[in-house]
Amino acid sequence: MSSEPLTPPPPIRILGVPVHPMTMASTLAWVAAAVAARAPRQVCTANPEFVMTAQRDAAFRQVLNAADLVLADGVGLLWAARRQGRMLPERVAGSDLIYQLAELAARHGWRVFYLGAADGVAAEAAARLAARYPGLVAAGTYAGSPRVEAEPEIVERVRAARPDVLLVAYGAPAQDKWISRNKAALGVPVSVGVGGAFDFVAGVAVRAPRWARRLGLEWLHRLIRQPWRLRRILTAVAAFPLAVLTQKSSPPD
Repeated sequence: MSSEPLTPPPPIRILGVPVHPMTMASTLAWVAAAVAARAPRQVCTANPEFVMTAQRDAAFRQVLNAADLVLADGVGLLWAARRQGRMLPERVAGSDLIYQLAELAARHGWRVFYLGAADGVAAEAAARLAARYPGLVAAGTYAGSPRVEAEPEIVERVRAARPDVLLVAYGAPAQDKWISRNKAALGVPVSVGVGGAFDFVAGVAVRAPRWARRLGLEWLHRLIRQPWRLRRILTAVAAFPLAVLTQKSSPPD
C-alpha cells in the first residue's frame, strides 16, 4: 500500500471500472486518515452487478471513476482481476465493513449517521451496533429517499448532525449517485454506500452462512431466499463472467 494513507494503490480496471486492491485492514486505515483529514470523500463497495450496470449507465460509471475508494465487494471481482494477472487481495464486503467501521468509530469517538433502508431499519441497525460496540455514537438515523427532490431536506438534516461517517443504504446505483451529488454539500469526511447492510444488521434479512460466502455461493443463498432477484443474480453469475471472458469493455467515458 502507498506510504500516503489517503492515496490507495493504483486501481485494477475491470471492464472499465476501477477497483482498488485493498484489504479490510488497509481500508480501515484509509478511513481513519480520511476522517482526520476532514475533506469529503466517497467510498463505493462494488460487485459484479455494479460493473455490469456501469456498462449501460454512463452516469454511474462516472461516479465509480470519480470515487475516492472503490472496494471489491464480490468474489467475482477477485476472479476477474486474476484473469488479468493482477490481484485484489481480499473481498471487502459492505456487510462486513459496517461492523468494522462501527468498532473503529466507537474506539475513536466518531459520530456515525445511518441513512436509508425502510422506515425504522436504520434506527434498529444503529441500536444493535451501539449495543455491540459500547461508546458508538449515532449522529442520527433516517430512512429518507434517494429522490433528487428530497435532497435539500436530507442534506440539511445530515449537516446538522455533524457526522464523521455517513452510511447510505439506498442500494446501487441510487446510493452512490446520491453521495456523489451531495458529497460537497454534506461536508462529511467519509460517505459509504452500504447497500443492504442495514437489513442484515437489523435482522430484517438473513445473510448467507460464512461457508457459502467463503465458497463464493452467496448468490445461491440469495436466490433461494429471494427468487424475484433472479435477473440481478444472473447478471452477476452469468453475464459478468461472460463479459470478462470475452474481454468485453465498457463504453468510453
